[in-house]
Amino acid sequence: MPNVKAFFDPATFSYSYVVSDPATRAAAVIDPVLDYDQASGRICTQGLLEIANHVQSEGLEVAWILETHVHADHLSAAHKLRERLGGKICIGSQVVAVQSIFGDLFNAEADFQRDGSQFDQLLNDGDTLPLGSLTIEAMATPGHTPACMTYVVDGAAFVGDTLFMPDFGTARTDFPGGDARTLYQSIQRILALPAATQLYMCHDYGSETRDNFAYLTTVAEERAKNVHIHEGVDEATFVEARQTRDAGLAAPRLLLPSVQFNMRAGKMPPAEDNGQSYFKIPIRQAS
Repeated sequence: MPNVKAFFDPATFSYSYVVSDPATRAAAVIDPVLDYDQASGRICTQGLLEIANHVQSEGLEVAWILETHVHADHLSAAHKLRERLGGKICIGSQVVAVQSIFGDLFNAEADFQRDGSQFDQLLNDGDTLPLGSLTIEAMATPGHTPACMTYVVDGAAFVGDTLFMPDFGTARTDFPGGDARTLYQSIQRILALPAATQLYMCHDYGSETRDNFAYLTTVAEERAKNVHIHEGVDEATFVEARQTRDAGLAAPRLLLPSVQFNMRAGKMPPAEDNGQSYFKIPIRQAS
C-alpha cells in the first residue's frame, strides 16, 4: 500500500494528497490547491508550501502531479508546485473537450491551445504510470466533467468529485459536458473495485450526521450507505434524482476564475498590454 498524506483547504473544502511509495520515496501529488482571495484577486501559496514542506521533510521525490479533472471550485497549484518540486502534470485526455467548451465561453485568446498541450501528459482510460515499485492506473470516470479521472494505486483510489462520503452522495452533473447517466456508469466502475479498496475524496462539506470533515471511506461503505447510489439504486432512479437535485444548486463561488485558470494547467491567462492578467466574467443580462 502507498503512504498517503491528506491536506485540507477549509476555504474551498478541498482535499489534496501526497501519495508515496514507502520503498523508493517516489511520490505523486493529487489535486493541489492554490490559495485565492476572490475579493482582492490575491493569490498566495500557503497550502502549496505545506505540501512542499511535507515532501521535503519526508525525503520524497515528486514524479507526478495528477489532476482528477478541471476543478470548478478552486485554483490548481499544479504549475507552481512543478516549479518548486518537479514532476509532470497529468490529466485525462478529455480535457480537450473542456478546453473547447470553456475556451468558447470565455472567448479565450486566439493562441489558446485546445489540445491539452498545457499539461505534460494526457491520460486515457487504462493508462499506467510508475510510482517507484507501485503503479498508478488511470480510470476514466466522466459524468461530473468529460475529463474526470480516478487514480488507483495498490488498494487506494482517488476519486476526484465523482463520489463524496456516503452521507453526502455524488457529484453534480450540470456543468457543460456533464451527464448524470454517464456519472452513474462511472460510479459503477468504482464500486466494482474490491470491497476493501480505500476511497479518497476530493471534497467534503460535512453533514447533519457528523461534526467533522472526512476524506476516507471504502468501496464497501459506499455500496452499502451512499445516500444517492447505494446498492439497489438503478440508473433511471439515480438520473432522475441527480438531475432534480442539480436544478436547485447554485454555481460554485469560484467557478469563473477556477475554470479559466485550471484549463491552462494552473497558469494565468496571458497578461494584457499593461502587464496585468485578468479573469473574465461573462455577463448574463436579464431579458
